[in-house]
Amino acid sequence: MSIYGIGTDIVSVDRIKTSLKNKNFIIRIFNKKEIKKCKNINNSINCYAKRFAAKEAFAKALGTGISNGINFNEIVILNKKSGKPYINIVGQTKKILNKKFKKKKSKFSLSLSDEKKYAVAFVTITI
Repeated sequence: MSIYGIGTDIVSVDRIKTSLKNKNFIIRIFNKKEIKKCKNINNSINCYAKRFAAKEAFAKALGTGISNGINFNEIVILNKKSGKPYINIVGQTKKILNKKFKKKKSKFSLSLSDEKKYAVAFVTITI
């Protein structure tokens, strides 16, 4: 496998806090599984902020940004039982990636972190 792309993003937690007041933002950006997870933890704003940063970092690693059928809410950021974050691609976005990678096996690696005011994500895509 070789590295296809890398991406990183940092986001202001306060910016996400303000955006979360808009239900359309939540539905457009986050998958139902992400919403459920973030609603059920103490620091839900940071949970959303890290996921937003991860989606941006993934789009940068992909090299396309969010365009041409790639949808934020189809880039799903979840956690394994161990707590390790991972990326699950669904819907139309998955079809686009299969076509882009010519159905080659791809692997997404994700690291998330947050501090009081900021959330950061780093993504690598290997094929």
